[in-house]
Amino acid sequence: MPNLTLTFKDITLGDYPLQRGHSLTIGRRKNNDVIIENLAVSSHHAKIDSVADGFVLVDLKSKNGSFVNEQLINSHWLKNGDIISIGKHSLVFSYSADEVIPGEDSDEMDQTMVIDTSQHRSMMKKSHSKAPKPLPKVNVNEIAGVLTYLAGGNGNIKLKGKITKLGKHPTSDIVVKGLFVGQTSVTISRRPDGFYLSYVSGLSKPKVNDKRVKQSTILNDFDIIDIGSTKMQFFIQKPHQKREKMI
Repeated sequence: MPNLTLTFKDITLGDYPLQRGHSLTIGRRKNNDVIIENLAVSSHHAKIDSVADGFVLVDLKSKNGSFVNEQLINSHWLKNGDIISIGKHSLVFSYSADEVIPGEDSDEMDQTMVIDTSQHRSMMKKSHSKAPKPLPKVNVNEIAGVLTYLAGGNGNIKLKGKITKLGKHPTSDIVVKGLFVGQTSVTISRRPDGFYLSYVSGLSKPKVNDKRVKQSTILNDFDIIDIGSTKMQFFIQKPHQKREKMI
């Protein structure tokens, strides 16, 4: 299995093996797999997903961004030797010497201090012209929405129906725990132009990217949804991609 080596100023702080079929989270909070206790790192900064025979790094809307080989990324298929920069720390992604390396042409504390260093500004400047472009518009009937747990659950859930209900009622499509969460807290509906999240009930109002939802809002790739004790990330699954549990 590949490995992540966490370093700070050329000092090795730890090694973290990656497992196929599992995700690894990186951030400042204690519930992450890789904990980086530095104010330049967001509470839930990034994650690495196991997809097919490769691994994908996904930035979780972090304050200071995630970089691979000094390039700002939203998501990135990791290759042997890639250097991930998060805050002032580095994570080196590498395969063991006897491991078969997949082909590299695969198709596939809540206040965060803003970094203001010459190195960070330099990486931002280098990445400006290569920032990821928005996903092209596609027929919503040819794609699927997927929710992946960041907290309060495990795995990925494909949004197959026209309406998906999230709440603490046991008959909800996705059961969410929390004293003030509504029986049906929110719905996610599939519409011709995309997937919309709508608040329904409960004293605990949902958030999308740390902003409370007051009316129906369209979900964009990699949006972070908070409902009660559950945190999930939404992303678009293309027709050729395969994921796990369906509802």
